[in-house]
Amino acid sequence: MAVFSCFSRTATAATPTPTATIAFAHVIRALCFSFCSSSALSSETDLNHNKPAVLATLKREPKDRNARWVFLGCPGVGKGTYASRLSNLLGVPHIATGDLVRDELSSSGPLSSQLKEIVNQGKLVSDEIIIDLLSKRLEAGVAKGESGFILDGFPRTIRQAEILEGVTDIDLVLNLKLRKEALLAKCLGRRICSECGGNYNVACIDIKAKNGRPGMFMAPLPPPPQCASKLITRADDTEEVVMERLRIYHEMTQPVEGFYRCRGKLLEFDLPGGIPESWPKLLRALNIEDHEDKQSAAA
Repeated sequence: MAVFSCFSRTATAATPTPTATIAFAHVIRALCFSFCSSSALSSETDLNHNKPAVLATLKREPKDRNARWVFLGCPGVGKGTYASRLSNLLGVPHIATGDLVRDELSSSGPLSSQLKEIVNQGKLVSDEIIIDLLSKRLEAGVAKGESGFILDGFPRTIRQAEILEGVTDIDLVLNLKLRKEALLAKCLGRRICSECGGNYNVACIDIKAKNGRPGMFMAPLPPPPQCASKLITRADDTEEVVMERLRIYHEMTQPVEGFYRCRGKLLEFDLPGGIPESWPKLLRALNIEDHEDKQSAAA
């Protein structure tokens, strides 16, 4: 999480060079070329339903959407889980910039040594490096015939949002939200298997209804028997570190939420509980039908 925390504080670090921005623009435009001829989508907000109007104009068949979506949400809220599910459903790649940074750190790539030095010194990962990594990932996707994307972890600053807006038209920005007490418990309950690297959660979140607020239940995600005795807690998953991480996130990302809200592209979704409860409600909010889930339920 040290890498993620370092990246999540990227705010006013070095401004991207023209070369990096141009390369990013080139890749994004190539990625969008296959569906640029589709009908224009309104960016006005459907005030009657408090949803971006794009949700009413998109086809309900998931694979036909060619989504260009951005995921926002606090660290630990579950962006990766829901983005990955939607990625499979929509047939577009889920691209998490935190994963790109971690992958580069563990590789022998050209940025690896530079990133290690930045992380070890506690400095900010610059927009230029993030854009460079993202450009390479998108370029590889174009070569494989990918179309559309779900971006997870980018943009995190107004500067990054402006760069992205300058090179492509984002359809939708989904902001996942979770009650603070549930989010804190979820972050503190995270465990990793020291042998296989699997991620689990030992927290059983059971918040009772109080003062008109509904209750919330989120079941733990236990490890399989072979991993149960090998679980470790990440060094930065302490209450103090988690609270500071959340403070930094809100300070940095609230302007980004406003950036997309005023453009009528922000959909805020309050997670009502764990995946069994939240997933079908999220699909309804996104105007998506999951035929596989329906078939499983009918079976």
